[in-house]
Amino acid sequence: MAVKIRLRRMGKKGQPIYKVVAADERSPRDGKFIEIIGMYNPITNPATIDIKEDRALYWLGVGAQPTATVKNLLSKQGVLYKQDLLNSGLKEEEVAVKVDEWLKNKEAKLASKVVKKAVANSTKDKKKIEEKVSDIEDTISENIQEEKAE
Repeated sequence: MAVKIRLRRMGKKGQPIYKVVAADERSPRDGKFIEIIGMYNPITNPATIDIKEDRALYWLGVGAQPTATVKNLLSKQGVLYKQDLLNSGLKEEEVAVKVDEWLKNKEAKLASKVVKKAVANSTKDKKKIEEKVSDIEDTISENIQEEKAE
């Protein structure tokens, strides 16, 4: 039996909510499944992704193949990165440190992107806003460097 990790559609018409499930690849999209390993709500801004990391790692470890969308969701949550680190032979503590560092860098980049988008949308006092953006980016990079030093 080949197992796929895929989305199962739930919710009302025009308001989809998806469950991330491990299912036999022969079963229909909304049909029989083996286990629910998470939820995905694309309606919220930003989209809500809640995945049981340990169960996702288990299913990936036993050979389940994620669909393209689920692969993107797992990548955004850092599950695929964690799996690669575990497969490379690192210890659990080292993996946890690297994943935490990766998540902090991801959050810093996201914050910077949000600020830049606000700057692009604003037409008043662009110079002041650009200065604030550079100050924020400097602060973020300093915080990251301080955490690396610790």
